[in-house]
Amino acid sequence: MDTEAQPTERDRSSRPSASGESPEPQGPEERSRFALVARVTDWLPGGRISLTVLICLVFLLLLSTFVAQPFQIPSGSMERGLRIGDRVLVNKLAYRFGGGPRRGDVVVFDGSGYFGDGDYIKRVVGVGGDHVVCCDKEGRLQVNGRSVDESTFLYPGDSPSTVPFDVVVPDGTLFVLGDHRGDSSDSRDHLGSPGGGMIPVGEVVGRADWIVWPFGHWTHLRRPGAYARVPAAAPAGSGTGEPRDAGGAHG
Repeated sequence: MDTEAQPTERDRSSRPSASGESPEPQGPEERSRFALVARVTDWLPGGRISLTVLICLVFLLLLSTFVAQPFQIPSGSMERGLRIGDRVLVNKLAYRFGGGPRRGDVVVFDGSGYFGDGDYIKRVVGVGGDHVVCCDKEGRLQVNGRSVDESTFLYPGDSPSTVPFDVVVPDGTLFVLGDHRGDSSDSRDHLGSPGGGMIPVGEVVGRADWIVWPFGHWTHLRRPGAYARVPAAAPAGSGTGEPRDAGGAHG
C-alpha cells in the first residue's frame, strides 16, 4: 500500500470531528469502491498517480474513437486552406445523428480500395444524385446546372480542373476534389476505376471542423457559401443522362 497515504489515513481517523460527533460508518457499496481503488493502486507502479494517468489515457482513447480525432495534413492537395503539417480536428459525430455530408464540407475518409491505402482529406463537391460537370463556358464547375464560384478556396492560379468530366453521383456516395486541383489525386483520377472515383458515405470518418496546430493557423473550417445556390438533385430518370467517361487522369 502507498506508504505516504497510511499516516494520513490514521491521522484522519483519530482526529475528532468539529461537532464532537463520531463520523458515520460508510455503507457497504462505498467501502467496496474504496477497497477496489486501493487494490488497483497497490497493483500499479506509482500508485494513484499511475491510476490517474491511465484514466486520462482511456478517456482520450474513447474521445478519439467516438467523438473527435486529430489528423495531420500530409500533402499540399488541400492548399491554400490546409497546409502540409497542419493538424485538423475531425468531428466524428457530425453525421451520426441524421444528415450526411453536404457540398462544401471538408471530410476525412478511408480511401482503401478506392483511392489507395489510408485516410484522405478532400472537399465534397457532389452528393448522391448530383450531376457534376466540368466545365461551363467560363471554366467553372457546374453542379445540377448551377455554376459554382470556387475562387474563395481554390488554390491561386488553379483552374477547377484541367480534366473534363461529366458524372452523376450514385446515391450513398460522394464526389470529392482537393482545393489544390493541380496537386490533388481525387475523384477525377479514378473515373475509370471500380466505383468511378466515388467514395461511399459509410467510409467517411468525419468532418474536419478545426485547424488546431500550429496555433498561429488556428481556424474554424466553415462550409463555403459557394454551393448554397446549387439546387437539389433531379429525381432519378428525369433526363439528367448517364455520366460520360471523360478519360485521362490528373495528378
